Amino acid sequence: MPDATAESSVDQRIRVVIADDHRVVRTGLKLLLEDQADISVVAEADDVESARRYVGGHKPDILVLDLNMPGEPSLPAIPGLREQSPNTQIVVLTMQDDPAFAREALRAGALGFVLKRSAEDELVEAVRLAVQGKSFLNPQLGARLAVEPAPGPPDGLDESDVELLRLVALGHTNAEIGERLYMSPRTVEGHRGKLQKRLDLETRADLVRYVLDQGILTRD
Repeated sequence: MPDATAESSVDQRIRVVIADDHRVVRTGLKLLLEDQADISVVAEADDVESARRYVGGHKPDILVLDLNMPGEPSLPAIPGLREQSPNTQIVVLTMQDDPAFAREALRAGALGFVLKRSAEDELVEAVRLAVQGKSFLNPQLGARLAVEPAPGPPDGLDESDVELLRLVALGHTNAEIGERLYMSPRTVEGHRGKLQKRLDLETRADLVRYVLDQGILTRD
């Protein structure tokens, strides 16, 4: 006869999807997380598309998301992932120790920002905090974030947003933009539409005017 207590314990574990394009990294993260009695890894993804599929299918408590996977960029995908599964919190895992990346990830809707070099010490804590709706930021990165100004793109845009707007203003097609930004033409079209709505730009002329006014064409 099944142990009801054991089944209840399993049901209460924090359900995690890991998204990282390196199998060795995924294996290490899975071992790290499943060594905890209260955490269970339910799926592993190697790109944003498969992460989206597993999040939609499993509705996990946590998505551990690598920012540096091939194909569709991870950072712009965060709002869509959160919309797809509002109860799934996102913990970003990355080698990027630039405060700008942390700022943009948190702004996009992530609750945790963990550096890969510190994952062994920080990831479990970040997962447990995120499932409670609490944020976690690598302490050293947090200290830098507190003292550095918020530079960069206007209106809370990230660098991929800015590049997409720049390419649109320069007259590139969705297919050409997709090749440069590693997106499908359909994804480019959808992301462009969301940006125009967010920035209240009704027409392409409005978009071009915005790009010119913000100096986006001359950004590095």
